Amino acid sequence: KQGILIVQFANEIQKKEGLNKREAVQKASSIRLRPILMTTGAMVLGVLPLLLTGGPGSISRFQMGLVIFTGLGIGAFFSLFVVPAMYMLVAKDLHAPRNTQEV
Repeated sequence: KQGILIVQFANEIQKKEGLNKREAVQKASSIRLRPILMTTGAMVLGVLPLLLTGGPGSISRFQMGLVIFTGLGIGAFFSLFVVPAMYMLVAKDLHAPRNTQEV
């Protein structure tokens, strides 16, 4: 979902502000950075009790917590780095060419 929002924001920025795809994906990524980090951070902190507790059944709780923790980390990495890189490779420039001639 995070990656889809970055792509949607980048496409809208290209159309509305006339930026090229690199500038648009940089701006979209910077806009989405805080929400991505906040949601990932909240979920990781929510999983910490599963990773840190002991007692009966702690092994299965630890394994479940580790999968969630790792999955969230990998998902955040993909959202912040892989999605913008793939956008640069796959996306088309949607902006209108700028008029560079001086009158």
